Amino acid sequence: MTWLRKNLFSTWYNSLLTIFCLIIILFFGWNLLNWIFTQAQWEVVEANLRIFLVGRYPESLYWRVWISSLIASTLTFIALGVFSAKQNLPKITLIITAFLFGILLIVLPVDVNSRLLLLGIGISGFISLWLGKNFAKFISPYLAFAWLLSFPIILWLIGGGLGLRSVSSSDWNGLLLTLLMAAISIVLSFPIGILLALGRTSDLPVVKWFSILYIEIIRGLPLIGILFLAQVMLPLFLPIRLDRVLRGVAGLILFSAAYMAENVRGGLQSVPRGQVEAAKVLGLNPALVLLLIVLPQALRAVIPAIVGQFIGLFKDTSLLSLVGLLELTGIARSILAQPEFLGRYAEVYLFIGLIYWVFCYSMSLASRKLEVSG
Repeated sequence: MTWLRKNLFSTWYNSLLTIFCLIIILFFGWNLLNWIFTQAQWEVVEANLRIFLVGRYPESLYWRVWISSLIASTLTFIALGVFSAKQNLPKITLIITAFLFGILLIVLPVDVNSRLLLLGIGISGFISLWLGKNFAKFISPYLAFAWLLSFPIILWLIGGGLGLRSVSSSDWNGLLLTLLMAAISIVLSFPIGILLALGRTSDLPVVKWFSILYIEIIRGLPLIGILFLAQVMLPLFLPIRLDRVLRGVAGLILFSAAYMAENVRGGLQSVPRGQVEAAKVLGLNPALVLLLIVLPQALRAVIPAIVGQFIGLFKDTSLLSLVGLLELTGIARSILAQPEFLGRYAEVYLFIGLIYWVFCYSMSLASRKLEVSG
């Protein structure tokens, strides 16, 4: 009651505003829940769930997707455990997470085998969380290397080759394609952005002006224009022909790296000059000063901006549907073209909006953990 009186009913006008907002929330919330449970026709999601998730990926090779999901979830929960090792993770958080995961297992319209596989991934996630939290000192030095090693392994599993049956990138659709393109773009645009930020602050005129021109030109162009240029112009300049997925990734990387560079440059400017001078007095060469003193502080200072850029990049993958790639939004449009599901826009876009929100909010939570434990 004290909290309510202090924050919501402290004055007469705050009380009126609180009551007014509650009426609006209850009105729209009741209508939304009424539509979700009594009017919405969720058959479009149930009938096309596999298409939403993996598109035209061969059904006989789904085991590769499950193994890739297991690798990614295991590393994610280990990282979460490592980051929360310095804190006492509330038991209520674990209970709520387990409860929500149990509800997900019940309501998802999947077969028994898929439910068992999801249960196995969930159990593996909780074990990984425990391992990361209790063995953080041993695991943390190898965590970045494990993530770097996991990307080529996952790409090998999804795409095949080297002993596995190859799967054309044209069959990578839905959420699978969205996650792959977002992950690859994030991983590659981050170091490129750091290099561009360092280049912009460099004393070498050629490096400095190249970085400035690149950043300002790319930031002056819309992403959709860059994606179209990547699809049309890259094949004219490269001796080899890249498929459409790689061209789409190239466009996302080129765009994101420019914005990432400005975020990192803001962090570099926040590092006090005295620390650099002190490191030089101690005998550190410029490379060590940069790697051990400047970059760690600069990156930590701009964690919210960097994660915001990652979240924006994840959502920007939806624009790939405009250049013919059937990621999550593109596959939704193809599902809406089915004669039996014409006009089911609300159900389809609410479902994919929920998927985007879950992943974006998860990245936001991870960034907060990283800020606290960093």
